Amino acid sequence: MAKFRRRTCIILSLFILFIFSLMMGLKTLRPNTATFGDPFGLDLLPQFRQQTFQLEKKMDSKKGDKINSEKNTKNLKSIEVTMKPSKPSEINLEELPPLNYYLHVFYYTWYGNPQFDGKYIHWNHPVLEHWDPRIAKNYPQGRHSPPDDIGSSFYPELGSYSSRDPSVIETHMRQMCSASIGVLALSWYPPDSNDDNGEPTDDLVPTILDKAHKYNMKVTFHIEPYRNRDDQNMYQNVKYIIDKYGSHPAFYRYKTKTGKALPMFYVYDSYVMKPEKWANLLTTSGSQSVRYSPYDGLFIALLVEEKHKFDILHSGFDGIYTYFATNGFTYGSSHQNWASLKAFCDNYNLIFIPSVGPGYIDTSIRPWNSHNTRNRVNGKYYETALSAALQTHPSLISVTSFNEWHEGTQIEKAVPKRTSNAIYLDYRPHKPGLYLELTRKWSEKYSKERANYALDQQQSVS
Repeated sequence: MAKFRRRTCIILSLFILFIFSLMMGLKTLRPNTATFGDPFGLDLLPQFRQQTFQLEKKMDSKKGDKINSEKNTKNLKSIEVTMKPSKPSEINLEELPPLNYYLHVFYYTWYGNPQFDGKYIHWNHPVLEHWDPRIAKNYPQGRHSPPDDIGSSFYPELGSYSSRDPSVIETHMRQMCSASIGVLALSWYPPDSNDDNGEPTDDLVPTILDKAHKYNMKVTFHIEPYRNRDDQNMYQNVKYIIDKYGSHPAFYRYKTKTGKALPMFYVYDSYVMKPEKWANLLTTSGSQSVRYSPYDGLFIALLVEEKHKFDILHSGFDGIYTYFATNGFTYGSSHQNWASLKAFCDNYNLIFIPSVGPGYIDTSIRPWNSHNTRNRVNGKYYETALSAALQTHPSLISVTSFNEWHEGTQIEKAVPKRTSNAIYLDYRPHKPGLYLELTRKWSEKYSKERANYALDQQQSVS
């Protein structure tokens, strides 16, 4: 019996030793430190950039400490899993939905941060004062202080990013593609010009065009109300855009009913300039006319009030868009007026482009403007706008916006965020990509419906 017990103990000891050796051998197969650097895209988030740096510093200073090294590797991996950063270098266009070139989205490149621009730009937007001092005194003043305090009621998944970051641009293109958007309408100021809170961005246009082309997207121009805009410098700026960017394969042209493909220009705040000035540029008899020249195009005016209809007509514009994502805020942005606007455009051979948006909230920069807030209602507000637009059988639809964060009209991914001073809005209970998914859904629906009524129109003409 004693001999049997001794043999059993020896066998058990050998088995335990074998298991221990096997475990140690397997453990050596796992590296103590990552050999490929930080997870791609992690540096886009300032709050995680610092964490990553601290982790690397610990790992370098304690290479001999196996336990700490393993712990830091696990922490880094947990961040990677949580953020699931995109990898734009691994492109498979077949996985993306077909692009709808009749669906445009307004896109802004005015954001900056210290890493790429030496300072924060636009994220530190000032709180704008009300024009009435009696009202203004009741609201806070000053500027926002990024990265935790930004001029927006929502917080981007990419953090307080720079529009100059190539990986941000690529992520944006991929998000737009995933939403089946074919054309981005790029907010544009002339070289050496900018909005009141930004910096010149015309030098970014070549990069935007290149990245868009990589994803088979097109780029059109949303001409902003730059200082002293008039018919003469508008001619020069249209000439500049076409001469410099018109030969790029991503430069957008719209095929008209006559079969001619022309560049398209959205003109923001077009109503500020008198119709007579616009007529100099946009009618055949105008002194600065672009018509039937290499610089001809389709010029789309912003319609705010009903009276602007005939001003737009007399100016020589080719169409109208409504921009604002606030149903009821203006005549043009009110869904109930879109059918009559479409009828007006049809009567005068103009292009009608209704602008839809997911909601509106600008109280981070205009705290006195809460009466114009439009709640997103978990996507219902957006779908209502898209449905109203489709009912007019438009030639094109524009989305306000991809990333106008100050006014809360973005469809770009947003994430929950809480600070000691603020709780940002988000898309919960849905995922950060909710509005990209809804855009894709309605883009596909619009594409199918447009193909049917466009065919009916062709048959009625012939």
